[in-house]
Amino acid sequence: MTIAHLSRRTLLQAGAALAASTALPTFAHAQAATAGGRLIVAADSEPKNLNPAIVASNGVFFIASKVVETLAEASFSGKDGLSPRLATSWEGSADGKSVTFKLREGVKWHDGKPFTSADVAFSALKIWKPLQNLGRLVFANLEDVETPDDTTAIFKFSKPTPLQLIRNALPVVSSVVPKHVYEGSDINASPANVKLIGTGPFKFTEYKPGEYYRLTRNADYWNKGEPKLDEVIFRVLPDRAGAGAALEAEEIQLAAFSAVPLTDLSRISKVPGIKVISKGYEALTYQLVIEINHRRKELADVKVRQAIAHAIDKKFVVDTIFLGYAAASTGPVPKNAPEFYDPTVPTYAFDVAKANALLDEAGYKKGADGKRFALKLRPAPYFNETKQFGDYLRQALSAVGIDAQLVNADAAAHQKAVYTDHDFDLAIGPPVFRGDPAISTTILVQSGIPDGVPFSNQGGYASKELDDVIAKAAVTVDTAARTDLYKQFQKLVATDLPLINVAEWGFISVARDTVVNVSNNPRWAVSNWSDTTLKS
Repeated sequence: MTIAHLSRRTLLQAGAALAASTALPTFAHAQAATAGGRLIVAADSEPKNLNPAIVASNGVFFIASKVVETLAEASFSGKDGLSPRLATSWEGSADGKSVTFKLREGVKWHDGKPFTSADVAFSALKIWKPLQNLGRLVFANLEDVETPDDTTAIFKFSKPTPLQLIRNALPVVSSVVPKHVYEGSDINASPANVKLIGTGPFKFTEYKPGEYYRLTRNADYWNKGEPKLDEVIFRVLPDRAGAGAALEAEEIQLAAFSAVPLTDLSRISKVPGIKVISKGYEALTYQLVIEINHRRKELADVKVRQAIAHAIDKKFVVDTIFLGYAAASTGPVPKNAPEFYDPTVPTYAFDVAKANALLDEAGYKKGADGKRFALKLRPAPYFNETKQFGDYLRQALSAVGIDAQLVNADAAAHQKAVYTDHDFDLAIGPPVFRGDPAISTTILVQSGIPDGVPFSNQGGYASKELDDVIAKAAVTVDTAARTDLYKQFQKLVATDLPLINVAEWGFISVARDTVVNVSNNPRWAVSNWSDTTLKS
């Protein structure tokens, strides 16, 4: 199921045209489509650390997933929704304290060294568990990885760890890096975090800051006949309006992750030779969330939080900000996660009168100026939509007497203010649902998260009942029982509103019609593109 589909009217004006200075002389025009060939792709950011074993984020995966492989990738049709990569099978013990992975034979690192179970053990114990933003949750109870032979890795846990969680997490947390490159070094400072060495279909060849990343074909890739492309060039185009213009000028062939602004899609979809694709993001659902600082007296009152929820017209947000390429949220699990989604959670209809009544009941009457109190509102700067929602939310809160004062900042300053300094009352964030509530969802509301952990509960909210459900689910091996616990989790969140879920959306890819095999798995943009090719 996809959130987005085409046939939406344009409600906002298109952005500025591509500036002449964005042209990249080395790759001024995409190579004519041939067997093999060069694929030129828009990239709107330049991650400082490209190692996905450390930084499990879409901005990193977008480039690194073609070089560094995971144990398994998401699949539309594979068993358990997975397709084998470096692991060919996985089996959990009945007590939930071990998972055995059989590894692929005959795999080589890009420097020619053999890939073995020692690399998996090193990655898990030295990087995923202690360093990775998501792995530290999934592998919190991992105590050892046994390697009885080169193609077997047995993960040992101190507490029961659900196989359901491990399976769902594999595409996100299990990027394997070479032990022989990292061992004995400062892992966080390793040059290999930029000049990647992996087992994937493409080798990392060149990076020119501000201009491009170049990946080239790995002739020794384990899956014979792949990759189909000779090169992938990620051209740095931070201006999203520039991606659409570059596609039309045939300077690039692909723009993923909605790099072409939503406002341009209706027009660009009619340009000959260009196709607009909404499929391929099903396992990468973004959620528009209002983060709440519960240290603020007014916001610690659930009636105030309910009032804020009632003040938001989700239909307007979906239709006007997302131009229909989204859906209204009901809670912390999106609709396109049917394994866990519960449609029966409490919801908050758009009702300004109800919002005003709740604020009155909470004791916050309007003053002579029509205002009840002021709040500091920080929209995340990552997407146009999060920034636009900040403007909308300020107006929506004004209608119920709350003076929301917008504070905009760049990504680094925003993250520090919200997740380290707690210098916010409300913040707007776009967390990603990654196939399982335990992965980057429960951390948004559970208590006790250390200061400085990005995309986590830094609002000071604490509920023993909610924490207990999260903790119990983390050690519940039975799949049905664990799923039921996460349905309880959704009801508790939707009732007490530690945060407010507003909308959920997938992304859009726009490509020249010569690009083949786009969107053929639920995480396509951040998968390895080994079968992507060009046709003449």
